[in-house]
Parts: sequence; C-alpha cells; structure tokens
Amino acid sequence: MSCEVPLRRRSSPGPACRFYMNMNGFLKRDESGKLLFTMGYETFILKTAHFKRSKSRPLWYTINHSPVFILGGIEDEKTILLSDTSFQDYSLVELSIDSCWVGSYYCPMLEFSATIHDAISTESTLFIRQNQLVYYFTGSWVRVLASECIKRLCPVFIHGNGSEYILALTTGKHEGYIHIGTITGTNCSINWATYITDEKILLLLVQVLSWDSALVYNLVSFNLETQNLEVLYVLPLFIPEAQGLDFLVLDGTEPYTTTSMVPKGLFFNTFNNMLYIWGNFILQSYNRIHFIYLADFPKESTIKYMVNSYQGDMAFVTEKDEIWYFLEGGYDVYQIIPSKGWSIYFNLQKMHQSSLFAEQEFLVSVFYEDGQLYQLIYLLESGNERLVKRVLPVAQLLLYNQNNPVTLQKHGSYRMPFFTNFCPFKVMRLRDLPKKQHFARQELYHAPPPLVSESLGFHNNKTLAVYQGLVYYLLWLHSNYDKPYADPVHDPTWRWWEQKTQYKDYYFYLSSNWLAAEGVYIDMSSYQKLYNISNDYGLPETVFLDKGNAFSFTIFLSSDDDTFKLNSNPVTGYQVEKKLAVAVAVADPDCLKASVKQEVLLNRKAVLYRITIKDRKVCYDQGLSGHNLKKTSMMVKVLGSSGKCFQTSYSGTSMQGHLMVPVLIGCPPGKRLAFDVTYTILHSRELNKHYFDCGRTNPEMPCFLFRDCVFHPFSRVHCPPVLAILSPLPSSLCVQPSAPTPSSPPLPSCSSLDKANFFLPSSPSHPTVFQPFFLIQDMVTGDSGSFLGSYLLKVVGGGHTIDTIRDYTEEEIYHYNSPLDKTNSLIWKTKVERTTLDKKFYIMSYQSPGIEWLCLENSPCHDITPQNIFAPEFFLKLLVSNRGVDTSTYCDYQLIFVLHMHGLPLSGKRSLFIVIVSISLLVGLVVFYILFLLLWPHIVRAWISLRWKINNIMASESYYTYATSNPAFSFQSHSGSEQSYKEGSKEETIVKKEVVA
Repeated sequence: MSCEVPLRRRSSPGPACRFYMNMNGFLKRDESGKLLFTMGYETFILKTAHFKRSKSRPLWYTINHSPVFILGGIEDEKTILLSDTSFQDYSLVELSIDSCWVGSYYCPMLEFSATIHDAISTESTLFIRQNQLVYYFTGSWVRVLASECIKRLCPVFIHGNGSEYILALTTGKHEGYIHIGTITGTNCSINWATYITDEKILLLLVQVLSWDSALVYNLVSFNLETQNLEVLYVLPLFIPEAQGLDFLVLDGTEPYTTTSMVPKGLFFNTFNNMLYIWGNFILQSYNRIHFIYLADFPKESTIKYMVNSYQGDMAFVTEKDEIWYFLEGGYDVYQIIPSKGWSIYFNLQKMHQSSLFAEQEFLVSVFYEDGQLYQLIYLLESGNERLVKRVLPVAQLLLYNQNNPVTLQKHGSYRMPFFTNFCPFKVMRLRDLPKKQHFARQELYHAPPPLVSESLGFHNNKTLAVYQGLVYYLLWLHSNYDKPYADPVHDPTWRWWEQKTQYKDYYFYLSSNWLAAEGVYIDMSSYQKLYNISNDYGLPETVFLDKGNAFSFTIFLSSDDDTFKLNSNPVTGYQVEKKLAVAVAVADPDCLKASVKQEVLLNRKAVLYRITIKDRKVCYDQGLSGHNLKKTSMMVKVLGSSGKCFQTSYSGTSMQGHLMVPVLIGCPPGKRLAFDVTYTILHSRELNKHYFDCGRTNPEMPCFLFRDCVFHPFSRVHCPPVLAILSPLPSSLCVQPSAPTPSSPPLPSCSSLDKANFFLPSSPSHPTVFQPFFLIQDMVTGDSGSFLGSYLLKVVGGGHTIDTIRDYTEEEIYHYNSPLDKTNSLIWKTKVERTTLDKKFYIMSYQSPGIEWLCLENSPCHDITPQNIFAPEFFLKLLVSNRGVDTSTYCDYQLIFVLHMHGLPLSGKRSLFIVIVSISLLVGLVVFYILFLLLWPHIVRAWISLRWKINNIMASESYYTYATSNPAFSFQSHSGSEQSYKEGSKEETIVKKEVVA
C-alpha cells in the first residue's frame, strides 16, 4: 500500500497515513515510560452528569493552525475534552489549576463554579477561563491578567501577519475594557469583540445605558494603528417587522415589532468581508454600515454560538440546541434540527441500526471540518454511554425538507404523476478546471513501503523500522532543500539516489534471489515528488494568486424544454430567451476582476459559462512566500438554486448551484529564489573563455576566479604579478585567437614564455566579468526558470575562511557597495546606470552587463596574504533582494549566499616587496655560491694544516710521556714517529696535488 504524504498544515489529521508528534509538550513520560499529560490528569470515566446538565458549547480554535482541540463547559468540573484527531478519539483531562478566587468590591463574585468556560486552542498555546480568571498553558498553567475580572474570552479564528490573537473582555472595576490594547469607555460594557487581522481593526459590540435607562447597542470600530474610535452603526431597539419577506434592508423607515433586539455576538468573515450580528436575530452587512435583516430566523429563538466553514456556509446553534443553516450570498435561513428532514433521517438511521444514533442523546458541540458540518454527541444507552463524532448531512436534510407537489400529466391514454422540481437546471457540471494541486499549493510525495521478500509478504518490526527511516529521511530532504545554491535537478529526492541509480539492477537482482539485506527491496524510482496529480474533479479548496495571475473554469448547465425560447426580432431575426442565469461575485472588486463569457448550446438545451478570475495588480505590495496574504474570495451562484438543487451519488447528497472559493493574493507558498551556480559557471566560461575552480574543490560551493590572464588583440599579455614572478605562465591560463589577423603580427603563445624573459606588466590585470544568474523555483509545480526581474545585490559580510565570515554594519555595507562611496572601499562595480531613488545602490537584472571585482584599498578583501601555496582566497556573503525594485511579482525574494573567490591580487606595495625580497634572495644565493667556489680550496688547505698540527702536537706529547716512563722503548718510538712524519708529509703532498688539479 502506498501513501501520499501531504506536507501542509490542516485543521484535521487528514488521511490515515498522517504522522503525529508531541510538538507542543502536552505529553511527557514518567520514569516507567508511561505517557502523562502535562496540563492535568487524565480521567477515563465519562459520566452522564458531565453532559446531561450541560448545554452545547462552541469549539473555538485558530483555523488550519491549532494542533489540538479543547472543549470545556462541563458543569461543576474543571475538566476539558482534548483531542488531536478532530475528536476521532479524545481524552478527558482534569486541569491542574488552583481554582482559587476571592470576590472583592472591584470584582464581585456572582457565583463560584469549577466549570471551565471559553476554552480556546491556538497553534502555540491554550487559553481557558474559569469564573473570572484566565489561564494559558506553556508547559504548565499560568494565570494571566491577574488584576482583572474577565467575563469573556473572544476567539480570533483567522491568524494574521504570522501571529495569533485572543481578546479578553473585562467586568467589575474595569468594565468596558478590552485586552489587546486597552480601550476605555464610560458607562458602557463590551459584550463581544472580533479582530480583523489584515486591517488591524477591532469591531466591538458595546452596550450603553441611554438617558432614559434603555440599553442601546452600538457597533464600534477601533483602529489599533491610528487609535481612531468610530461608531459604525446603532442597532435598533426592536426587531423589524418583515412578515412575508425573506430579508429586509434596514434604512430607518421600516416598521418594528414589540420584541426587543438582544445582540449576543459578532462574526466577521475575512474572506468575503461579511459581518454578522447575531442574537435573537441575524443581521448581515457587506460594508459594516448598511445592514440586512434575515427574516427567516424567528425572533423567539436566541443564538448561542455560530460556526463557519469559510467555504460559503455557516450554522447557528440556539440556546435550545436548535441548529439553523445559512448559505452565504443568499438570504434564506433553514432550520435543520429539529425539522421534518431530521426526523426522517434520524428514523432511517435507527432502522439501519447505526451505532452513531440513540434514542436519548445530548449535543456537546457543532463544528466544521474540511467543509463538512459535524456534531459531537454524547449517546446515552444502557451500558454503552459514549461520546461520538458524526456528520450532519445538511444537503440530505434539506432535500427531505422539501415539499414537492405532485402533478398528473397525460402521456398517451393514461396519466403519470410527476414531482415538481424547483431547481432551475437539470444538470450542472464543471469543466476546464484549474489544476487543483498547483493552485492550492500542495506539495505531495509518493513514498510506498518497501517490498518484503518473504513469501507471505507481511511486514515485521525491522521492515517497518526501515520504512519509518525512509519517510523520515524523505521529510529531512524536503526541509533541507531550501538552500541558496540550486541543484542541477529541481527535485529534493534527486540527491537521495544520485550516486546509487547505477546499482539499481544489482539491488533488484539481490531481492529477486532472496539475498537482500533485512529481506526488503526499495524501489528507488518510486520515491518521488508528485507535481501533476490527476484528481482535478473539483475546484481547489483555496486559490493562491501572484501578481497578474488568473484562473478559469467552465460551468455547464442544462435544463428542460421551456428554458429556451426563440423570439422573433426585427433586427437580429431571432434571439434566445433563457431562464438560466449565473452570478459571479468577488469580495474585493478592487483586487479581483471577474469576467464571464457565455455560449448557448441550443441543440443540447444547455449553456456554457466561461468564468475567469484575475488579479488586478493593485491590492498587495510585496511579501515573503506564503506570508501576509490578502484574504478574499469569489462566489458563483446559479440564481434560484439556493436550497433547491441537489445531487445524489454513491458518496452522498450534495448541494448544487453555489460555489465559494477562498482566494489568497500575494506571494504563493513554495516559491523561492536560488543562485543558479550551474548556468553562472557556463556563462562565465563562455564570457571569459575559461573557468578555474579552486585547488581544493567543493562541489557544494564552486570557486570563482577574481582575475585572469587574458589576451586582447593588439596588446601585450596581462598576467597576475604573483604568477609572473614565482612560476612559468601556464598555457591554460591564457586565451589567444586561433589565427592572427592579416594586419597584425602573430602574438606569442603562453607556452613560449618562461621566467627568464618574463617581465612584470605595468598596467593592472584585466578583471573578469562576473554575471550571476538566479532561478525562481516552484516547489509545487516543479517549474524552475530564470529570474527575469530586477534586484539589488549587496555584499553584507565576508571573511578569510568560511568560519570567520562576519556580518558588516550598515555603514560598511554602504561603503562597500554604493557608487557614491568616496572612501576607496568599493568591493565591486558595474556599468549599470540604473540605481535606487537615493542613488545609493545599483539595480541589477538578468540583462545587466555583470560586475567587476575591485577590492579597493579600504575594502576587507584588499591585499589578502596567502596562507599556503594556493592563491589568496576570500568568502563574500552576498544579499540579493527584489524588495522595492521589482514590479513583476508580489514575492519579496531575499537570498543570502556565500561566494568563494580565489586568485585575489596583491597590492602594489606588497608586490614590490615580494619582488625586492625575491631578487635579494636570488642575488644572495648567487653571491654565496661564487664565494663558496672561490674560498673552498683555501678552506680545505687550512683544515688539513690545522689537523696535521694537531696530530703532531698530540704525537709529541705522547712521545715524551712514554720516554719518561720507559727509556728502553724511546728509540723504537723515535723511529716510529719519524716514519709517521714521513708518511704524513707524503699524504699532504698528495692532497695538495689534488687541490691544484
């Protein structure tokens, strides 16, 4: 079985092959290895009393970021439900908090309870409220806002600018304060708050006591940047009269009932800019100033909380645990529990003996997961009480709720009953869909388990360990692929099998003959990244658009005979009258442009609508890949289809006629800038007619030569001074035209030059032109193309070795890179004339003529002393950024890479010093050699004479000593001495003759 592992965050665990890790520290192991919760103590017994007295409560978390879900609201228990699988399984945890609260004059304690209220989970921590105390979890529970009385925590469902937010509303002494920045009012109370992260605006539901002691509710906006407080809307005191209407636009002239309007909360959908105020009514607004009253919701019910799928639909839960459904973009509100459709569906499930239904059950919570509405239900059955999660099939319930009248139509000699279909179309299909993987920015890998050599084919602990290691290494390759130097092959798995593909047949031979290690076989070609998966059967869940990008699709609608009629027209002859109509709406028309082209297929009784959504290039500046994206959406609706069109298939019943796709404008995730070292080297070889790597090569970081010896027509040879003095000029370092021109004499070849007749050139050596190239690599689509935009190139650091690189200060960066520098510190220059507005830095592009290395006197790379026999080296830390200079993309690309240069020239003083020292050493050696040849014979004669005299002295002393002690032997000694003297004289004469010769 193969498993495609999507490397992306989701609000739910997803497929069964997903891996879980204890990233947030909610678990720990004791000495015996048992897993324990760090936030409290796990309770294994669920009691009926936990849910029988408790009403349903909202599930609050940061959408697509929270790794766990928590749910409080269990009466008189400081316990929560904790799940990291969207309540596929769960744990009941009793929290280790102090639960200590003493009422005071400033913070009166109305009622003490151990119940955990307002439980909110974010990506980084957990928040809970117990009584009027607020705690957050950071490995242990920490009390926050200790001097405040908190009456409510309000969630912020959408993260913004890489941060998550939570709002705390106070009561008591500081009634009217909100904590996310402090906002103060007089004689008021803040009942609810919501935060718009993209705009940095707080929307507040403020309760004010008027002069006649009536409660007045205001919608107030507070800008956190400008500190501007503005009253946007004053809610009516009473619910409007809208009997017989679906909705009512509130303009102040409408009649009202005698039922007071009691708002309970706010909700703002960042994707479609829709604001909802809910309580015993529902108000919606597109601009936060003008509101529409949804008349289908009864004023006798009061909404307790609401949930949104962010895909075009939402659900409301009332104080009586009724569930109402609303499709955004319309005005119809449907009650689904209790309802006729729910009664039919519930009884059908009981007939099928479903384990997810019971005669007595309690609603715990309602939430959306991957666009599907779910219930968390506690089933009360004798001996089998349990908490379950089940799907709430909204489309099927609405289908059961329909009252389709039956009509009798005559067919021949008899009549047949027909159910009236309220849907305006018969068939609706989507065609020419965009590639879901590409627009949703999903990175997928194919990682099948290894093949087992055993006859049964079952895996054991060893083979599973091998597979776990393979997946872990694949994830490591994925995370490690984001590096400054681009690989020759744009695929993270390329380096995995780069050196082993040649042995692929050998490994297959071993496995086929039962000789493979550990009894497994790994197919190298099966571990790969998937760039074009073919499951584009629907629109992407989310669409990412870069600057000027667009996506399109086609809607096919067919209907009955009476949909199209031919009417005579005196001008055009005939025209088609069609009843099918499609509306396309974008949440931000200043940012997105929608265009629709229709094509009528009269012979098929169908209409094609070609819909294109394009970015207008005005709503976003520049940002990092996948960060700070502009949230918006597009919606397509077939008029008259809301709640009336359904499609039933083997996978269930779904609604048709309404499409809503979130659109994120900005730099899509998975795009990066990389240094194209391969093409840079090829271009350098073509431009400079050669390329030389370092003596000690590094495949991960090739070297670039600072200066070269280059032949120019009609000029003499220019070579580096060090090479000219210390060694013959290698022929490979020079380039000469293949044939001399007729008007010029042939130039000497480098091989004909030797150190005897080589001279030091008086002009500076010719600099090599370095022209870097960069790639835009798309990690999702697999595209890798040249970066054609503009960019700034700066040297921001450097060092003699890779370990001694230091970052330069802002002042140093200016001196080393700016064309305005007057301190003789430039490291490089270029012939590009385009600069920034302040003239401080060059603006480069792929068409730039390249750069020339200078390393002037006051630069850090000037006059580098060689540390060994190799040429001087220096490591430059370069910054490439298109921020503020490139208008072709929303992406703020920033690349920092290290460039290894070698062959740096020495300064004139040091070169002269080396010449003088070299000549002095050479002359000294020659003089010493001549002197040695002249003085050596005299030294030899003096040495022989000295040695003979020493021998005579020693012999004389020995003779006198012996003569005194033994006179009889003196004559023999005298004869021996005389003979020795003769022999010594003879030897001296022979040595002198040899010296003369």
